[in-house]
Amino acid sequence: MSRLDSFIARMQAQRDCLNFLKPAIDALPGPILEVGLGNGRTYDHLRDLFPGRDIYVFERKVAAHPDCIPADDRLFLGDADQSIPRAARQLGATAALIHTDLGTGDHDANVAMGRWLGPALDSLAASGGYVLANQSLNVPRWHRLPDPPGVPKDRYFLYRVKA
Repeated sequence: MSRLDSFIARMQAQRDCLNFLKPAIDALPGPILEVGLGNGRTYDHLRDLFPGRDIYVFERKVAAHPDCIPADDRLFLGDADQSIPRAARQLGATAALIHTDLGTGDHDANVAMGRWLGPALDSLAASGGYVLANQSLNVPRWHRLPDPPGVPKDRYFLYRVKA
């Protein structure tokens, strides 16, 4: 599979998982967290899916499309290992949905990042909330859910936070 085909498959899986989760997230209180703004495409999709909902974004350095940059009071700037604990102090474990799409093309580096990323994100996850990640994250109070229809196995990882 070409890198372009892989990117398209990942984006389709991401969109399909977010759309699949919409009814469940609509039934929960709490903010939505987007960990990794990038170009802002997913943030823009989240705004469409959840109008009026508080959406907080984490980004090392903003380089998104101008229409896809959140307000300053909804943006946690800096490296994730610093901004996530800062957000946990401010928001607590209240997030109905956490979406993370951090990583590089280096599998070993992504696995190493996942070791601290999962527990860090857990400090923001509400009981009964959901986590959607582009990589496997091993967190004891998260239960892996089956892939939504049409999403290839292990393309995206969907978790429910135990109550």
